Amino acid sequence: MEQLTFETMIAVFEEIFGQALFWIMVAAALIVTLAYLYVLIRDREMSMRKFLLAQLSMPVGAVAAIFFVLAVTDSHLRDIGGPIDVVMMLGVAALGAVGIAILVYTLQSLFRKTPEA
Repeated sequence: MEQLTFETMIAVFEEIFGQALFWIMVAAALIVTLAYLYVLIRDREMSMRKFLLAQLSMPVGAVAAIFFVLAVTDSHLRDIGGPIDVVMMLGVAALGAVGIAILVYTLQSLFRKTPEA
């Protein structure tokens, strides 16, 4: 592997998660992103109350993402061996936290009526 290309990254992620699960996760991320953009365009502003509740869910998303990756890859926390492993786990946690925050905000906006001010 002389160069890191987009196709190489897709192949690596398909190998890690399995082809079906990887593409299901890509589709879910795309659906949530489109729903989030729809909510932002529809409402034309962000609700700070909904944003606060979404931020409060971030630790849950971080922990869930770490355990999801550990379960799917058949790894354990004891397998963390060096600084790059810690950096990768922090990256997974950060992506899980942001992902759950976007999901929670979007679901709140789609299914909860905002009181008229």
